[in-house]
Amino acid sequence: MKVAILLFPGTNSEQDTKYAFDLLGCKTEIVWHKQTKIDADLIVLPGGFSYGDYLRTAAIAKFSPAMKAVVQHAKNGGYLLGICNGFQMLLELGLLPGAMRRNDCLSFVSKYHHLKVVSNNNKFLSNLNINDIVNIPIAHGEGNYYTDDNTLKSMYENEQILLKYCDVNGNDLNPNGSVDSIAGICDKNKKIFALMPHPERACESILGSDDGMKMLKGLIC
Repeated sequence: MKVAILLFPGTNSEQDTKYAFDLLGCKTEIVWHKQTKIDADLIVLPGGFSYGDYLRTAAIAKFSPAMKAVVQHAKNGGYLLGICNGFQMLLELGLLPGAMRRNDCLSFVSKYHHLKVVSNNNKFLSNLNINDIVNIPIAHGEGNYYTDDNTLKSMYENEQILLKYCDVNGNDLNPNGSVDSIAGICDKNKKIFALMPHPERACESILGSDDGMKMLKGLIC
């Protein structure tokens, strides 16, 4: 499987993401943001601080030349994965509903955090069961996901809510104020996935958890 990982000025997780997909046996390539043609089965928008998060997160990155290829890839039914800053990019591009706000604590949060699987009726979480608890690092200052009530209702009906923040027992434990403790979502066609936590940083037990590999592996099976 060909995996293209986009690199923007300020991205800091491209090598971690490449390493994780390399472990899964993928043919990976890091693609500079000025490239306008991308040949891949899966395009990943990794975490970091693209363009220094000036204006607001991902507000400038959405104008990068490579984004035309990203949007076309989505229109063609290709798979996309946005991680942290990549989630923010997908929202800015309008490929996913909602928006990101500052964490309600107004602080950058960086730690391992438990997540509960809400829906596994998709390729990304197909290796997990509903209500499974995974332990994945988070690292963000603007991870407070928001959408209006009507859109939220529709997303639940379409099984677009994938992951929620929780404690080790599965009870809601919200680190950033995100509506309904949402940590990850997808589009209606279940081809575009996004989450604020970093599964690529939980790919080996020596790192504290290998739960992230259970997620990423689903995308290449």
